[in-house]
Amino acid sequence: MNEQTLLIHSSPSPIALVHPALTLQVHTVRRTRLIATLGPATESLDAIRSLVHAGADTFRLNMSHASHEWAREISARVREAATDAPRARTVGLLFDLQGPSIRTGTLPQPFELNEGDKVEFRHSGSDPALPYSTTVNYTSMVSDVSVGDTLLVDNGSMIMKIEGVTNDRITCEVQTAGQLGSRRHINLPGVRLNLPALTEKDRADIEVATECGADFIAGSFVRDADHVNELRAHIQQAGGHAQLIAKLEDQEAIKHLDDIIHASDLIMVARGDLGIEVHIEELPIIQRRIVKRCHNLGRRVIVATHLLESMIESPTPTRAEITDCANAVYEEADALMVSGETSVGKHPQRCLEILDRVARRIERSGGLGYASSADLRTTRQQAVRAAVQLADSIQDAIMVVFTRTGTTANQTALLRPRSPIYAFTPETTVCRGLALSRGVRPFVMPFREMPRDTIAEAVATLRNRRDVPEGTPLVIFSDTFQIDHAVNSILLDQM
Repeated sequence: MNEQTLLIHSSPSPIALVHPALTLQVHTVRRTRLIATLGPATESLDAIRSLVHAGADTFRLNMSHASHEWAREISARVREAATDAPRARTVGLLFDLQGPSIRTGTLPQPFELNEGDKVEFRHSGSDPALPYSTTVNYTSMVSDVSVGDTLLVDNGSMIMKIEGVTNDRITCEVQTAGQLGSRRHINLPGVRLNLPALTEKDRADIEVATECGADFIAGSFVRDADHVNELRAHIQQAGGHAQLIAKLEDQEAIKHLDDIIHASDLIMVARGDLGIEVHIEELPIIQRRIVKRCHNLGRRVIVATHLLESMIESPTPTRAEITDCANAVYEEADALMVSGETSVGKHPQRCLEILDRVARRIERSGGLGYASSADLRTTRQQAVRAAVQLADSIQDAIMVVFTRTGTTANQTALLRPRSPIYAFTPETTVCRGLALSRGVRPFVMPFREMPRDTIAEAVATLRNRRDVPEGTPLVIFSDTFQIDHAVNSILLDQM
């Protein structure tokens, strides 16, 4: 190795979708991470392995529909499937909590409702006063809503207007016909709800997630930083190491956007409920605002929901879906997440393969460049930027980062370098926690007492496990080289 110590020391087309063989395959490292939700269609070990090989970087377990026994079994299968990942790729595990959702009660049979019908939602134990009557699981709803508010049922498939509120029920008029079944989700756009941050089910699910060694835990319906802090405290109390994802799903969360971003490890643009809670024409603007603010404030961001919804049934996505996925990649989101497409869909592997192809192609065309306006307040962040600028100025350079906590690797990724990032850490949990960091390929490797030995072992790892040609320039960043204290160092080396 010829090492130079630098002076910085401080403290697709429609045809292509149907006929993949007709497209030009470019073998590049995909930067955008992919999250696949597991379910009945993909719960077997073979199915999970196929998704790993198709490009899944992290697997999501939706605890709204999962038993604890199922979660334990699937978590073990994810870990087993990860041992067979191509090029030793790291695979993460995400538990997505149900959160404090409002749901209707159980009905003997669904109601077929027409425009103008009256429906009541009452407390459990109250007697029905109308033919169309069901209970709700949130008794304080009568205190939160007002006459004239809009009530949406089943993800917006039915629209109702609140006409009356008493101490134990609300009465609504149906504005769009539809079917009201059991345990349907209720949204109240623009209404400040006094729901708890965590339910008893969430607390029990966190215990199971900790037992299974979850790398990420997502909190649903996060409304402010206090909710994030309560969730984090419970994860720590349970003994978990999982990073915390705040799902933004209503207008209240958007009002407290900066506070939530600062309090969280990652942010998820959960467009399902969010698209119901806000005016639909505002959703693309809100998505872009969230992504941009995460780049500014230094947090990873996930874009989720309805990316390839039609592929639950169809083997090919709509052109609008492809454009939506491409837009999220162009915004340089850290990760894209699919839900029903892989949990219950008919084409889960093909779905990920298409996401992989779209991401690779759009990444070659550049991005919006929000990272250029990142708020870099610390000396370390500024040193990381210097390393990124150096790597980007050298043709074919790659970045090598040594990190004990993952922070330095994340800061590097958040500046969106053109160069690939290879991160080395001695901790397995830290390595898996980097599975949702854009452009980062993490490895577990013990750090030697002598920095040169650590660098030599990392270079050997890249030679043995990656297609990194001899002579490739390496820009190495580390804050771990000094034994007694951290010193930020940038080194220029080559393979």
